[in-house]
Amino acid sequence: MKGLFVTGTDTGVGKTRVAVALIHALRARGLRVAAMKPVSAGSPPGELNEDVAALLQAADVEADLCDVNPYAFADPVAPHIAAQQAGIRIDLEVVVAAYSRLAAAADVVVVEGAGGWRVPLNNRDDMADLAQRLGLPVVLVVGLRLGCLSHALLTVESITHRQLPWAGWVGNHIDPAMAFQHENVAALHARLPAPCLGVQAFEPAACSTASALQWLTLPQELAS
Repeated sequence: MKGLFVTGTDTGVGKTRVAVALIHALRARGLRVAAMKPVSAGSPPGELNEDVAALLQAADVEADLCDVNPYAFADPVAPHIAAQQAGIRIDLEVVVAAYSRLAAAADVVVVEGAGGWRVPLNNRDDMADLAQRLGLPVVLVVGLRLGCLSHALLTVESITHRQLPWAGWVGNHIDPAMAFQHENVAALHARLPAPCLGVQAFEPAACSTASALQWLTLPQELAS
């Protein structure tokens, strides 16, 4: 089963935007695409998480919300803290089982992580452990702002150390006032493993199919 695991150099770097763009691009190739956000945080009780809503709107495979978003928390804090406050423990096997049900109904599942690559999920596991358990090719979203070079290199170092499949990286301009933008992107091209799937300009509007197809290149194994 084909799929992608979208992670980021930090929280707030545009993982959802890139995940939605990937879904649009995959659907444009005629694939049935399911979306998954294993852990979300920051939504009032009874309200759908904003990121989950965007993923659901982009995807075209209907699925149980409990599979799309197995763990949803109100507090906008690290997942393991949010879970502690709610009196539960995030269980990777619950997420894996939900992913399997989504994969059975879709050609491709786009899974979006929460926070950065190593954000804790419980007292033992973190987001990288979940990615390793799912075994999907990783797409790294680099939030283009001051400090992104070190964050990106450290994240890739960890992904490589875990011997996870690599799909590519995306640069996302999140700071329109960032100095030496082109030079920083050039440094990423020189130092990160290929391929670069695209560099998205700063754009506060929601991602559409048309805009996704303009700047995003699908990983080779999903492009055919």
